[in-house]
Amino acid sequence: MKKKKVIVIGAGFSGLSTATELADKGYEVSIFEKNEQAGGRARVFKEMGFTFDMGPSWYWMPDIFDNYFARFGKKTKDYYTLKRLDPSYSVILSDSEVLDIPADYHDLRTMFESIEPGAAHALDRFLEQAAYKYKVGIQKFVWKPSVKISEFLSLRLLLDALRMDVFSSFYTHIRKFFKSETLLKLMEFPILFLGAISQNTPAMYSLMNFAEIKLGTWYPMGGMHLIVKGMVDLALSKGVQIHYDAEVTGFAIEGGLVKGIKTSQGVFEADAVVASADYHFVETLLGDAYRNYDESYWDKRVMAPSSLLFYLGINKRLPRLKHHNLFFDRDFSVHSHEIYTDPTWPSDPLFYASAPSVTDPSVAPDGCENLFLLIPVAPNLEDTEAFREKYFEQLIERLEVYCGVSIRDSIIFKRSYAHQDFKLDYHAFKGNAYGLANTLRQTAILKPSLKNRQLKNMFYTGQLTVPGPGVPPSLISGLVVAKEVDQLLK
Repeated sequence: MKKKKVIVIGAGFSGLSTATELADKGYEVSIFEKNEQAGGRARVFKEMGFTFDMGPSWYWMPDIFDNYFARFGKKTKDYYTLKRLDPSYSVILSDSEVLDIPADYHDLRTMFESIEPGAAHALDRFLEQAAYKYKVGIQKFVWKPSVKISEFLSLRLLLDALRMDVFSSFYTHIRKFFKSETLLKLMEFPILFLGAISQNTPAMYSLMNFAEIKLGTWYPMGGMHLIVKGMVDLALSKGVQIHYDAEVTGFAIEGGLVKGIKTSQGVFEADAVVASADYHFVETLLGDAYRNYDESYWDKRVMAPSSLLFYLGINKRLPRLKHHNLFFDRDFSVHSHEIYTDPTWPSDPLFYASAPSVTDPSVAPDGCENLFLLIPVAPNLEDTEAFREKYFEQLIERLEVYCGVSIRDSIIFKRSYAHQDFKLDYHAFKGNAYGLANTLRQTAILKPSLKNRQLKNMFYTGQLTVPGPGVPPSLISGLVVAKEVDQLLK
């Protein structure tokens, strides 16, 4: 019997996940990738002996990766070697006040207690609840296709939702446990990168704190791109074909079905199509007659931040820097307001500095530092070279003060990346970096649907649909969609 054909658009985490799962189930699967390599935002480039991961730099939720490879009889160690970071990361509150977050939980409790009496016990209680949310969230909620409200109508699931604090805010929830502004900053930082202020983020996302604190912060030696390489190798071993430099330009549609895709390399037929590309862009290609949502819908979505990124090669080592460094030495509320409430370039930004060469000597020449700088910024801002340079100067000046050494004269490689690049490379809606914000009104069935309502064999996966943004959710998204495709075609 002839195999049914599935085409996946995009070779990011969700696309690779979808393709591998469907190939494993016996389908003929082809991925068409716009760029010259797989990974989406997790691409890699090399210059002057430096290896730069372009996007994701945090390896959280190791169980998700373990379970993914285990589905296919493999282990993460078949593809890369993990190292747990200790400290997990460093939080710079001022030049003199720096918190190195220990990997050991006993040591973390001691730190919390030293900052706020009673906080150690409060942390225990908080994480006990967060552990439940992680277990239920990962085992039940994130695996729901969220196509129909009936998926969530069981009494047990409703009770779970209430215990998950789906309907209360993270802001209110965290303040039941801690009063110290320092501890609140620590606990709220994952929320900033989830894409919303804590007042608008459901309290269930304390599961991220559980993942960070209890499951640990890890690093795949060699770089985050080795996850992508492992996934590509696995996909190829299952028979997936990957076409690079193959941008999709349109669709062949007939009788309420997608019959194939149009690319610069020709037209390719399929029994089903899964878009792991930018959801809004794919909708634009489909045209008004076949899209799920009009432009007014998309304009009303609350987007997670975009990013201003700098990739730097430094010809010396920099004192004081850890692998992950969060510069929270400016007003958190002001920067959040400038991202989410009144979108504008930040007046005095918080920023993140990753120095993987602290852990991994292979990503930089001997005696050199590999530096990745990130400022979370509002999407859809005017992105000019002048803006980029302005913030680069600010960041370097603050780094020089913190490290106590000159840096400008030691930069031997520099590349910036922001809104225009996200649009050019990924067709990213409004130049977003992280997809949709995880607000209550953009959770589960309130996210863009993974099914096209006009074309029954057209599906969507990735950070703009369920379960949401981030690498582990994208992996899961691909598996959820693959199940829906299989149910349609088998």
